[in-house]
This record gives sequence, C-alpha cells and structure tokens, in this order.
Amino acid sequence: MTRASTSARPPGRPRSGVNAVVFAATLSTVAELGYARATVDRIAAAAGVAKTTIYRRWPSKGELIVDCLLDAFGPIPLEGAGRAELMSSAVRWIAAKIGEAGVGDAFAGVFSDAVSDPALREVLSTRLQDRYRLALQDALGEPENRVL
Repeated sequence: MTRASTSARPPGRPRSGVNAVVFAATLSTVAELGYARATVDRIAAAAGVAKTTIYRRWPSKGELIVDCLLDAFGPIPLEGAGRAELMSSAVRWIAAKIGEAGVGDAFAGVFSDAVSDPALREVLSTRLQDRYRLALQDALGEPENRVL
C-alpha cells in the first residue's frame, strides 16, 4: 500500500531565503577574516549550508561576492536637481556603502582578484559596474558610453 503525498512543497530542503543567508554570512565572514581568508567553505559554514549549495548558485567566490555586493548596494539613489548634486549624492552613497561591515573588504578584494582574472573582470564589468554606470548615464542625460 502506498501513501499519497499531500504536500505541495517540492522535495529537498526549503530554499527560500538562501541567498539572503549566504549574503549575510559572506559579509560577516569577510568582515571577520578579510577577503582572502573568507573561503567558500567558511562562508558555507557560517551560512549553515553545504558548499554545493553555494556552488550551484555561484560558480566562484568572485561571482558570489559580485552578487553579494549587488544585494548590499541595491539601486543607486539618484537625488539632486542638477548634475553636480546627482554626482555628489552618488559619491556619498558609494562611500557610505563601502564603509559598511564587510562591504569595503569584499569590494576591494574582488576588484583585486579581477586584475589577474579576465573572467571575473568581465563579470564585474557587466553585472556590477555597468548597472551603476548606465543608471548615472541615464540620470545625467549623457550619450551612450559617455560615463565610464
């Protein structure tokens, strides 16, 4: 005799909130140990997830850090009436974000790694830098590729 399953939940562990937990663990691990010593193993342990859970979502530590930074930064708040005000609010915003625990170390570390890793440099360019560059370009009414 077989028992029919009445659960609507898919098999396996619940996955909602995994990204948030991993991102929080990433920033706290980077803040505590520094970027270089914040390995995927240590981040997984701090998040209470398997290392494979992380590697299924992010193929490398660099890509994890980029997505973590995107989450930490969120959308750029473009405030101000004129060009100078928009630029100064953007600079103040990025400086404040970099000052948050773990964010500055993660930011510096991933950019340092990208110097010798062309694939990571491409990920940084397309997923992180372009997002904010294009937002500034649009807000300032600049032509394409004017804001670098």
